[in-house]
Amino acid sequence: MAPWLTDWRGKYHGQAAAMLSPVSTDEVAEIVRLCAAEGAAIVPQGGNSGMVGGATPDASGHQLLLSLRRMNRIRSIDAAARTAVAEAGVVLENFHHAALDVGLRFPLTLGGKGSATIGGLVSTNAGGTQVLRHGTMRALVAGIEAVLPEGSIFDGLAPLKKDNRGYDLRHLLCGAEGTLGIVTAACLHLIPANAARQTAWVGLKSPEAALALLRKLDDGVGDALEGFEIVPKSSLDAVLRHIPQTRAPLANPAPWNALIELAGDDEGALAVPLEATLAAALDAGLIDDVALAKNERESEDFWKLRDSISEAERAEGPALQHDVSVPVDLMPRFIADNPARLAAEFPGVRTTSFGHLGDGNIHHHVQPPAGVDGQAWLAQHGAALSRAVYSHVIELGGSISAEHGIGQMKRDILAELDSPARLHALRAVKAGLDPAGLFNPGKLIG
Repeated sequence: MAPWLTDWRGKYHGQAAAMLSPVSTDEVAEIVRLCAAEGAAIVPQGGNSGMVGGATPDASGHQLLLSLRRMNRIRSIDAAARTAVAEAGVVLENFHHAALDVGLRFPLTLGGKGSATIGGLVSTNAGGTQVLRHGTMRALVAGIEAVLPEGSIFDGLAPLKKDNRGYDLRHLLCGAEGTLGIVTAACLHLIPANAARQTAWVGLKSPEAALALLRKLDDGVGDALEGFEIVPKSSLDAVLRHIPQTRAPLANPAPWNALIELAGDDEGALAVPLEATLAAALDAGLIDDVALAKNERESEDFWKLRDSISEAERAEGPALQHDVSVPVDLMPRFIADNPARLAAEFPGVRTTSFGHLGDGNIHHHVQPPAGVDGQAWLAQHGAALSRAVYSHVIELGGSISAEHGIGQMKRDILAELDSPARLHALRAVKAGLDPAGLFNPGKLIG
């Protein structure tokens, strides 16, 4: 069990009485019924690639780890309806390949696609790099099958466009982090596979310039814009230092970079407006330089730079990672103002911000001052530093969790800073569906 008792970041460690690995929804239901009768707590787990300790048991050794990895069948793909039913243990990358085999695409991807599973992605309402056009996981879930805390099976897999039978249990379970039900399968929306894509790496001076470029692209290329990521020079440099077979796209390094992707049916219909918009931005001095991917391999190379940032930052040493969101127009302001606010209270800290400018999701990493014992410094100051970051986010009308969930890492700060009305509603729903508190205890709301 050892590999599954520690989270991906190595921050949370637990013990478990046993790890159970069912192969069917009926087996999950029987396990839940037995656990309910005995008062045994269950911690569901998929690929164990979460960022907030949401799938790690506590240290008591009394909880049971429920692995969904053996439930890895794609039950059906309906090419005409553009839907597929995948079990909770299906790995995202494998699901991508299965959809492509029938000329379709699942439009959600992220750096951990080789380990993240469908059940975990549903349970955390995952985001990724294509939210700008296609929405989060919740928008892509057409139906859910799950086992509820008393052991009953909720069969909501039918992809109904209209269903007004009261509260939407599908959306309630999506993002619940296994605290309300154990997702065993999902019916997912697919879209036609792209016949063409255009990818560009742009050098620019600031996040403000990146936002201005985003607005120009909104006008110039419209709905074809699928991804818009910003990457500071410090993050790109870390990737080039630590990730093999990577190279800088631009000859002259820029303070900030934007990774842009368009997707559609016709290459010319994508290339012409993209190149025209970027040329106008160059002429206006809005951007400094551009590299256009000439083929699929170069597009993938650009995305490898973006997707490898978390791995490279981890190699740089200890840091506090904050996955937050603010209104898109306020993202440059947060990136500019927060470092000074932190430095005034914690002299010498170093900040790095990157992420999904198109949807307002910032990955805001803070490193300890140079020359100190990083782990010891974070142990002493980390909680107060994160509170300062999250307080700033809430001042701007944002969220302390954009796409990674709450888990155990953000549980206490959610209870401290978030709206009393929201917390009351969350706790009431949890008490109503899981009164004994046996599903993933200690996560999300305790």
